[in-house]
Amino acid sequence: MIITSKDNEFVKHVKKLKEKKYREEYDEFLVEGIKMIEEAIAEDAVIKQIVVCDDCKTQSSIPSDLLYEIAKYDCVYVNEKVFNTMTDVTNPQGILAIIEKYPSEENQIDFKENLFLVLDNIQDPGNMGTILRTADSINLSQILVSKGTADQYNPKVVRSTMGAIFRVKVIECEDLTKTLKELKKHKIKVYATDLKTDKLMYDVDYQKSAIVIGNEANGVSTEILNLADEKIKIPMPGKTESLNAAVATSVILYEAIRPKR
Repeated sequence: MIITSKDNEFVKHVKKLKEKKYREEYDEFLVEGIKMIEEAIAEDAVIKQIVVCDDCKTQSSIPSDLLYEIAKYDCVYVNEKVFNTMTDVTNPQGILAIIEKYPSEENQIDFKENLFLVLDNIQDPGNMGTILRTADSINLSQILVSKGTADQYNPKVVRSTMGAIFRVKVIECEDLTKTLKELKKHKIKVYATDLKTDKLMYDVDYQKSAIVIGNEANGVSTEILNLADEKIKIPMPGKTESLNAAVATSVILYEAIRPKR
């Protein structure tokens, strides 16, 4: 059966998942596009339904092997008019899925890790997604975020991660200060980024350390800065005073894992 009405209850449910309150209520989120569906399948994500546009022109671009794979799941077919009310992108590929969120009770910090990334109130979904992708690129399995940080399941964040959403746990901290104190108890040094310091990112040892990246406009909060073992910054000999939060994160993370001579 093909759904042809945008007033269908299933269609309404999918559209609700674009809003954070409903993602939290149902413990579900959306992924869209060929790449993201392939990643979800490859990473054994809990896929509840896959929605396929039956008459979209772009459906022909879906690889035959993916069509074979999605046939193993609960597939819902809709027409193009209905799909266009469900999609969150300008040029949809005619396929999306409802994914079950990672169980919150399993989001426990692994203190055995050598490097931690901590986000203090990052707001922009694009930055959040890129940061997740960067964390995945250096094989981080978890990042810690303050309660005010952008929702990892925001559709724009999910798209920006290019699949990293399935591999990197985002652990939301009720009280980030308390969490950092706990890290310090486990002999993990806390390095906070701060434009006002003289210490460069090259001048610290990243063994057993946590790097704190601050809000796009205001940087790391004063409370966290006061708690940090060291404040560090990226050297910028040019006229630009600061970098985009996602770019700054990438620069520092790659310095942290760079083999030292």
